[in-house]
Amino acid sequence: MKRNPQSGAVRNAGLSFSVLSSADIDDIHLGTLEVLERTGVFVEDDEPLDIFADGGCGVDRERRVVTIPSHIVEDAIRSTPPKTYQCGRDPENDVVLEAGRVAFCNFDEGIKVLDPFDGVHRDPTLEDVRQIARLVDALDGLAMFESAVGASDAPDATAPIHQAEAALLNTTKCVGTEAVSAFHVRRISEMAEVIVGGADELRERPIVGFGVCPVSPLQLPRDATEVIVETARRGLPDTVLSMAMAGASSPVTLAGTLVTHNAEVLAGIVLAQLTERGAPCIYGTSTTAIDLRLATASVGSPELALISAACVQLARRYLLPSFVAGT
Repeated sequence: MKRNPQSGAVRNAGLSFSVLSSADIDDIHLGTLEVLERTGVFVEDDEPLDIFADGGCGVDRERRVVTIPSHIVEDAIRSTPPKTYQCGRDPENDVVLEAGRVAFCNFDEGIKVLDPFDGVHRDPTLEDVRQIARLVDALDGLAMFESAVGASDAPDATAPIHQAEAALLNTTKCVGTEAVSAFHVRRISEMAEVIVGGADELRERPIVGFGVCPVSPLQLPRDATEVIVETARRGLPDTVLSMAMAGASSPVTLAGTLVTHNAEVLAGIVLAQLTERGAPCIYGTSTTAIDLRLATASVGSPELALISAACVQLARRYLLPSFVAGT
């Protein structure tokens, strides 16, 4: 098993980078608790509304708004494992995920490919998924494979399943998937179970990972909650990743955006823990600022770097592994 390097561990005096002070982190956390308890989050589907209600949260079924008391949020943070694993078909590619350790993977999910052989700019195919998986498998600097491109030649309804199959057959590293329903989670998990020997073996060594994105501001759509609930029941790692845009779907200020982002991620983690206490969750971010001139997400901007660093500080405060997206 690989134990990837640690970031931010104080070994001796030297350069460090902290966007937030301890007081700042406390303020953002307390602001988040207030938003979750008083404003709440919109939840689209009925089953998660029932899970939240059974767990002691306030549920307005007419408005489909859930308010989460602070003690439930705090308890969900404590019950989320501080360490999880991304395992590969080859155990030598198993990676430890915990606060402070750093590993890298490719990003997902591209909608176009510049063909490396003829230079044509075209739609991706399943063959591209296979080739990129082999490339990632050969690169020592990448610890796991994320679904790099969306295959245009796979049926929309089952594309995540076909892409997971293509990846699992072409890399010995952990495979991140693009499941957007409980059906996708079940089928992908069943393929992985065949490889590792069963459901208990997959829970012990998860060779696939899942991820969901709340809709900013403060919404948990059906596709996200189905994946959160199904992965929690199966004991498989799930990344809850907000993609808020400062100045558009979240406040223009760094602090305001971090509160919105944090509320969305923690709401997803609460749902996972109310579904199955101890379910592995990863604190995710692809939050950035909007480019007001082009009305697009400014990925790669200084704002994204600041927000990402701040989100890692929040994850470390909660003793949660984190996933930071972007370039």
